[in-house]
Amino acid sequence: MPSVVIIGTRGYPSYYGGFETAVRKLAPYLVEQGWDVTVYGRHGATSATDPNLDPRVHSKVTRGVERKSLSTLSYGLTACLDAAQQKPDVALVMNVANGFWLPILKARGIPTLINVDGIEWDRAKWGRMAKWMFRTGAKLTARFGTRLVYDSKVIAERWKRDFGTDGAFIPYGGDVPPELPLERGLTHRGYVLVVARFVPENTIPEFLVAAESISQTYQVVIVGSEGYGGPLDAQAAALAKLNPKITWLGHVSDDRRLFSLWQHCGVYFHGHSVGGTNPALVQAMACGAPTVARDTDYNREVLGPSGRFVAPNSIDIWHVISAAMADPKWQSEAIARGRKRIEDTYTWEKVCESYEENLFSLVDAQTNADSDRIQQKSAARLSS
Repeated sequence: MPSVVIIGTRGYPSYYGGFETAVRKLAPYLVEQGWDVTVYGRHGATSATDPNLDPRVHSKVTRGVERKSLSTLSYGLTACLDAAQQKPDVALVMNVANGFWLPILKARGIPTLINVDGIEWDRAKWGRMAKWMFRTGAKLTARFGTRLVYDSKVIAERWKRDFGTDGAFIPYGGDVPPELPLERGLTHRGYVLVVARFVPENTIPEFLVAAESISQTYQVVIVGSEGYGGPLDAQAAALAKLNPKITWLGHVSDDRRLFSLWQHCGVYFHGHSVGGTNPALVQAMACGAPTVARDTDYNREVLGPSGRFVAPNSIDIWHVISAAMADPKWQSEAIARGRKRIEDTYTWEKVCESYEENLFSLVDAQTNADSDRIQQKSAARLSS
């Protein structure tokens, strides 16, 4: 039974973000294929009574510092130290910030498969020190990682240009849900939906301004928050309080409810501007959400001909979304094209198969390398 440890997420099962979603799918899949799987996590990030928990997946919590600027680095360090002691056959590492600790695993002969995520040092939410940390972590990842994983072909091109590295393309997957009941107070295809963390690079400030104009004709549903009661939270709350056609739900962790919102919306606005294949965008396509997205190479790669694209300003967002809401023929075509793209590229089965294939090849390569070293040492002893 080959063994793998997964480092760099909040644990299993967790619902925090894209990495955690991938691990919820991948860890049970690997166990089913015969792997011994351990997922490192953080205190309080998971529940032992979660109904989605697969008891065959081992969870291990190490110590860390619960601060925005230190949590990823500190938990990554303690997880890598523990993994180095346990010496699994291979490690799957999420997030280039953990590139600082890859030499620890390399020194122990543990091959690593690293999901580099997006270009974190381009994100507006990070300060100068955090951007330096991610950029330096990326350089160390390129130097010490055994094999890299890019969730987007655009990201792969960027890494090739900046660091001269190749790797494997493995995107995120989406679940096509059954027909779900409509949220109370909404009408099928009668509302505009946005789902995002409230950070500037997700075009939330521009959308909140556009929402006032959109709501003159259509209902608007806003899902997401800053997470700590910042000014964008206050702006969304004020809009919802003053305008009965705008609803702010905050963060929604119930997948069934979120899938229903995507499934019945008239337009889903996806304003993410950095990162590669966005998990929320893939899932929205799988749910059948007609999508208007901020015009970026990443969003065009995922949506292809199924999406409409818009510049990041409130006037254009209002006009393009309003036109899409008034075009049921385009909505039907967008749904069909999006589902086809999910079927062709973005299924969890294909994603999990690709991860396992790459993990297995790293284990085989390390086994062969170890065997060669043993033979060389044996031959040296005999010759002496």
